[in-house]
Amino acid sequence: MPCISPDGKPTSSGMALLSALKEGSSSPEDIARKTGRPIYLVRSGLRELKIAGYVEEEGDTRYRLTDKGAALLK
Repeated sequence: MPCISPDGKPTSSGMALLSALKEGSSSPEDIARKTGRPIYLVRSGLRELKIAGYVEEEGDTRYRLTDKGAALLK
């Protein structure tokens, strides 16, 4: 399921992943547990959201919202 629509905005799946990061950085495994989504979908969704500038990697195993991603959740 795509996390970014053709117009560059997050889909409902993308918004679920962004919401899971609202409280702070998390690993893909933690996000999968929070959202109930399979880990492979979480990983691919995070890659899409990173390319679009909504999340960034923190170290090798965690993701966090960028200012652009946080602005969507306000």
